[in-house]
Amino acid sequence: MQCFGAEYLVFITGYSVVAGAVGRLLFGYDSFGNVCGKKNSPVEGAPLSGQDMTLKKHVFFMNSCNLEIKDVRLNSIVLCVSSCPEEQLDTLEEVQLFANNNGSFLCIYSLNSFDYTRNPNADSLCPRLPVPPSKSFPLFNRCIPQTPECYSLFTSVLINDVDSLHRILSGIMSGRDTVLGLCILALALSLAMMFTFRFISTLLVHIFISLVILGLLFVCGVLWWLYYDYTSDLSTELDTERENMKCLLGFAIVSTVITAVLLILIFVLRKRIKLTVELFQVTNKAISSSPFLLLQPLWTFAILIFFWVLWVAVLLSLGTAGAAQVIEGGQVEYKPLSGIQYMWWYHLIGLIWTSEFILACQQMTIAGAVVTCYFNRNKNDPPDHPILSSLSVLCCYHQGTVIKGSFLITLVRIPRIILIYVYNTVKEKRNAWSKCVFRCCFCCFWSLDKYLRHLNQDAYTTTAINGTDFCTSARDALRILSKNSSQLTSVNCFGDFIIFLGKVLVVCFTVFGGLMAFNYNRALQVWTIPLLLVAFFAYLVAHSFLSVFETVLDVLFLCFVVDLETNDGSSGKPYFMDQEFLSFVGRSSKLNDARAQKDGNSLRNEEGTELRPIVR
Repeated sequence: MQCFGAEYLVFITGYSVVAGAVGRLLFGYDSFGNVCGKKNSPVEGAPLSGQDMTLKKHVFFMNSCNLEIKDVRLNSIVLCVSSCPEEQLDTLEEVQLFANNNGSFLCIYSLNSFDYTRNPNADSLCPRLPVPPSKSFPLFNRCIPQTPECYSLFTSVLINDVDSLHRILSGIMSGRDTVLGLCILALALSLAMMFTFRFISTLLVHIFISLVILGLLFVCGVLWWLYYDYTSDLSTELDTERENMKCLLGFAIVSTVITAVLLILIFVLRKRIKLTVELFQVTNKAISSSPFLLLQPLWTFAILIFFWVLWVAVLLSLGTAGAAQVIEGGQVEYKPLSGIQYMWWYHLIGLIWTSEFILACQQMTIAGAVVTCYFNRNKNDPPDHPILSSLSVLCCYHQGTVIKGSFLITLVRIPRIILIYVYNTVKEKRNAWSKCVFRCCFCCFWSLDKYLRHLNQDAYTTTAINGTDFCTSARDALRILSKNSSQLTSVNCFGDFIIFLGKVLVVCFTVFGGLMAFNYNRALQVWTIPLLLVAFFAYLVAHSFLSVFETVLDVLFLCFVVDLETNDGSSGKPYFMDQEFLSFVGRSSKLNDARAQKDGNSLRNEEGTELRPIVR
């Protein structure tokens, strides 16, 4: 199954490279199959195709003020020109003068500029007069008319009738500089949060929680303000603007609910801040034995960036995969290839599975390094290169473990995606009962996803301890944690909640920057989709960095439980943990009472120096 999945992903990548034409989406193309700004190959049966458009980088519509869609085709001929006319051209003489002065020919390629005023068919071969002033816009490099009448008609017809996928992709591409800047901002904020947790103190926790509260309230306020601004704008006519408005309403509602829940949790847990600081000090002591653990997310981040860039490139290629067909007048149109939509679905599954696999490799590497340092008798002489050792063991022996773990997460996410797709498809037939069923199913899958993530982490840690396969490790971890859950629940949730607030803070500041940046140019692009992708990216990057502390916490407590099950603290069977860690857990979860109730089935190690498998 794993080999088949990898081979099929390679097939999709190769197919997209061969059949796709990203240049048509990025640079625009004319009515004769020529990509603007590129040297083109001829299309059989289209005499005006195959031209060198290296110097003609802009897309010009000859009838931009009277655009219509007839039979899924524009009624205007599209040309590649070297520059857009910035002033209105009222006569053919002015069109000819513009061509001679600027080298930008606005008539059919076969018509020489000297014949603009002499050819009897010039009216049908040249743009409809008057030619409105226009400026180039990054949306397919189109020449956008600037007069109010033409602008309104042009955008209403062209943008509203463009395919939804192309609208979203064009929105991403037109805002690519902003998206890149926001991604860099998310990376910087994640690094700052990681070092904040590394040197945490009680005062720093109070400042941090205050920033989280302000960020949540501020983002909610901005979202509701933008939604009100859209609803009060009477000129909202474009599909892109209406889609932005709907997405803003959804963002505002979701952010309000999340803010309310988090504020309640912060209020409930406010008295446990001192305990949280002690918890992170214990975690930082474990990290200090292998400080390069903090750099592990950088490698994960670099690999994820490389994969996401490749994934987006393949997506763009699939979105432009089509066969050239010659129609009347020697014009060329591209028909989508059959079966492409199924490739998009598989490509989406590949995104989820591979991303989860990369993150699982990070978890497994950290777990192996922490386990090696924890189960070391001589704390003054830590093992050499624990991270490299853990990584080599992962590559040589435990690839199947992380593949199975990431595949479980993918299996849970696929039904959630299908539910969302079905829910949006049948929106006109929805009733109160169907909405209730959908929300219940979605909550169930979300809960299962969270449970499996914790199970995977425990399975990876058990694999690092015993070297067993994924299923055996998951079973053993479940059994031993079920006997000691009272010791872990009250301790581990504190740290996990603070770490989650760190991720929320990174997303809040990144989304706020995106709202301010995208809102300045909101009419001609579906900017809510790039903003959603940026928010997802920010959370994933923050998760990659801050999950080091989360993973170390989980691994430490599982190692602690295994240590208790294996040794009794006597001189013959001393604990591997230090006294500081033992006293901390004792204060926070009443360890002495929990140990007194242990049953007689606990595993014991006769030598007290090596571990046996947890459960048999």
